[in-house]
Amino acid sequence: MPAMSGPAPPPTPRGLEGVVATSTRLSHVDGAAGELIIGGYELAELAGRASFEEAAHLLWRGRLPDARALASLRREMAAARRLPAQTLAVVRAAASHARPIDVLRMAAATLSLDLDDPDGVSPAADLAAAKALTARFPTIVAAHARLVAGRRPIAPRADLGHAANFLYMIHGVEPDPIAAHALDTYWVTVIDHGMNASTFAARVIASTRSDMVSAVTGAIGALKGPLHGGAPGPVLEMLREIKTADRAEPWLRRELAAARRIMGFGHRVYKVRDPRAEVLSRAAEEMSRAELRDRELFDLARAVESTALRVLEEHKPGRNLRTNVEFYTALVLQSLGLRPEQFVAMFACGRVAGWCAHVIEQHAEDRLIRPQSAYVGPRGLRIAAPTQPPARAQTSTRTKVANTSRTGSPRPRKRRSTSSLR
Repeated sequence: MPAMSGPAPPPTPRGLEGVVATSTRLSHVDGAAGELIIGGYELAELAGRASFEEAAHLLWRGRLPDARALASLRREMAAARRLPAQTLAVVRAAASHARPIDVLRMAAATLSLDLDDPDGVSPAADLAAAKALTARFPTIVAAHARLVAGRRPIAPRADLGHAANFLYMIHGVEPDPIAAHALDTYWVTVIDHGMNASTFAARVIASTRSDMVSAVTGAIGALKGPLHGGAPGPVLEMLREIKTADRAEPWLRRELAAARRIMGFGHRVYKVRDPRAEVLSRAAEEMSRAELRDRELFDLARAVESTALRVLEEHKPGRNLRTNVEFYTALVLQSLGLRPEQFVAMFACGRVAGWCAHVIEQHAEDRLIRPQSAYVGPRGLRIAAPTQPPARAQTSTRTKVANTSRTGSPRPRKRRSTSSLR
């Protein structure tokens, strides 16, 4: 008779939905109101007005920097951009075999090699590691992009800002200020976003008193998963398939009838328009003014967004499937000359500053994250008594000696016929 399960445990939230894991001063997400607060500032107040370096300082230090502190941070991060030789060797070795996000994960794990205190969890060690990781992520992504294209990586320039330097390392020319500002805005927009999967992964690792580089490398692994890293690339594929605004509605209805997901819409938390989509739509529009091809794509995206919201509400009433950050991310990043397979790694280049801030916060809390689980398996199982193997005849010492030659080597045994075993 099979063993019976124990009493049914109380229901547990799937995916820890609704569970408050910790307290943080870093960011707050209100999905019902469409609100994202970063370090006390509404996203719309911060993105496009504060630089990425300023936003990083806000998360790491708890306040926006004054002019002197900002100049110091920019100097320190610019000096840290160059990759250790071992890191560049990893990027070269993986260039033709791995996707950008995988290369970033492998290379990130080597970034502790030249830190003064790689295993340290003190505030000073954490801050030094945060500056190095945040400065070097764009260098890794740019070097990989150049190598995949059959070109040599370009060394970083200390006289350029964080976003401008990345675009220079990718394309080999100083970028248009509009392009640098668009990328800077994007990275501020995605710098932190509550207790998402990769941030939680980083905090769990940090809670063991593991180091900053280990925690951030783990976060990249979590971001790589398609349920978290998202799919801004397929948004471009969708727009290219639709081609013109008048084709949007029939295309969307066919996709929904086939039970396929419409990319760029819907979010686990937001029940209204993602505030990041609002910020990035403005950045995409600013970029589109400089290039006719981008303008045509932007106008198509606006038309598809409007049609998709109406069709989705018709097809899935009450689901509140609104525009998410992926939709306009695709437009911004492609306008900067980046390929869809690079988009998740580009997201990591912005989110790394937030990951580092959470590690700093978790190390200060110094409490191991150790949740419980509800056991739902069987109880009282028993292992059946083993069947006794047949007794083997023991060979006497005299027989062993008789089978040994005078030299001490065993005599060859006669080959036994196997005819009876056939």
